[in-house]
Amino acid sequence: MSDGETVTVAEVLARPVLARGLPKVVACRDRLDRPVRWVHVTEWANPTAALDGGELVLTTGIGFPARLDDYAAEIAEVGAAAVVLELGRRYREVPHELVAGFRARGVPLVVLRRAVRFIDVTQELHTLILSSQVRTLRAAQRVHDTFTALSQRGAGAEEVVRAAVAMTGQAVVLENLTHQALVFATGERGLEDVLDRWEPRSRATPSPAGRTGVGGPEGWLVTQVEFRGAQWGRLVMLPTADAPFRAEHVLVLERAAGAVTLARLTQEPRWEDQAHRDALLDVLEHRQPSWPETRARLAALGVPAQGRRFVVLLLRVADRAILAEKLRARFAGTALVGDLGERGLGVLLAFREPGAWRPPAEEMAELAGVAVHAGAEVGELAEVARSAAEADQVAGAVPPHVPPAVYTIGDVGLPELLYSLRDDPRVQAYAERQLAALLSHDHTHGTDLLGTLRTYLAAAGNKSVTASRGHLSRQALYQRLRLIEQVLGADLESGEVRARLHVAVTALDAQRAGRPTS
Repeated sequence: MSDGETVTVAEVLARPVLARGLPKVVACRDRLDRPVRWVHVTEWANPTAALDGGELVLTTGIGFPARLDDYAAEIAEVGAAAVVLELGRRYREVPHELVAGFRARGVPLVVLRRAVRFIDVTQELHTLILSSQVRTLRAAQRVHDTFTALSQRGAGAEEVVRAAVAMTGQAVVLENLTHQALVFATGERGLEDVLDRWEPRSRATPSPAGRTGVGGPEGWLVTQVEFRGAQWGRLVMLPTADAPFRAEHVLVLERAAGAVTLARLTQEPRWEDQAHRDALLDVLEHRQPSWPETRARLAALGVPAQGRRFVVLLLRVADRAILAEKLRARFAGTALVGDLGERGLGVLLAFREPGAWRPPAEEMAELAGVAVHAGAEVGELAEVARSAAEADQVAGAVPPHVPPAVYTIGDVGLPELLYSLRDDPRVQAYAERQLAALLSHDHTHGTDLLGTLRTYLAAAGNKSVTASRGHLSRQALYQRLRLIEQVLGADLESGEVRARLHVAVTALDAQRAGRPTS
């Protein structure tokens, strides 16, 4: 059978039991794909009372009414699949009025030029139809069981879409209301083939009048994804040239839509969050087989990558989901925003002109109220991982609670470098060796010699500046500096000593800045 689920007029005519009658289609040869639900033998002049639609009507024409056009009209009105007229008992040739009546109403009319036993026809075709219906029921049960099991164990949208592809062999895409491809499985088709120019192709494919339908220039099968009247998106099944859509495809797509809806209601993260995160990781970790496929993936999410430059930004915030949604809305079409866990909220900015990333990055810092850590600007997707590595380096070097601004590798000085190394035991040991005696003295005597030393070193050994910044008289300052020299056993007039102590104090401050607050 053509679709594996229904029996068509063309198929029953090809069965040996009817082929022996030398069937000839005399009206509507182009409608032989109509499904046959049952076979009915009738010689009544008004057969509609015994018909319910979808029947293949077998007749010799003995009971035809005087007006043959009326007979054709009744057959068409009840929705019969086709009429098979056996010649010989009443008609030696098929009446032209009958042919014209059926042709005008789009119902196939077939004549048998040799007699057959109608009882043999009905027995064989009913067996065929019932077998088809059993297969259809079994297929429906299999689809039901599959998606019920997925929902019961909390499968996400990705697993549901993959199951739909596995059951049909067709590519399936879940898109949101702005025609962005969020979740997809391509089956045997290439990713670029499926997602290339996704948004314009999707916009050219209208939603069906009912829940599910085939439409658009490519003949996509589309079903709505909705809950209580609120539409969230669409599930799309793409056709293949040699495999027309079947009733099972519709069933699979609709059941998949139901499972996807349940996943959205019960699971986190949201579809958009997961899609952006996955696409961002695809770029950072080179997870797609080719860069053209990666570009197609980004473009299908509304971020064109062809002819663009890129920079990776990292933002360390508590509620990454809320900020991600805000940034995606504000920078739609230019930014891929994904939660990278401990690394922070990752942003891949795409732009045309060199340096054009800074204004949106500064706007993000203002919008989020946190530091934005920027990697290097790169000209190819293949270099984005380098930009991300540099953004990680900046994020690890810039202490928390700095003013909201954009920070790059150029902003990483000695304090930032030592902050990034604050957990290194060697750095910790160095600071302890240089300052332990001073810290012990402050703790024992309630002094703040460390604070005086910090101010003195920041003033590059200028005593006047140190006294002014520390609100001390010069005499008091001199006394403190002499005491610091005694405690440390060091000469503060030595540039080398001041350099060692400056590194140690900066390292100590970095370690303290990195401690979690209670």
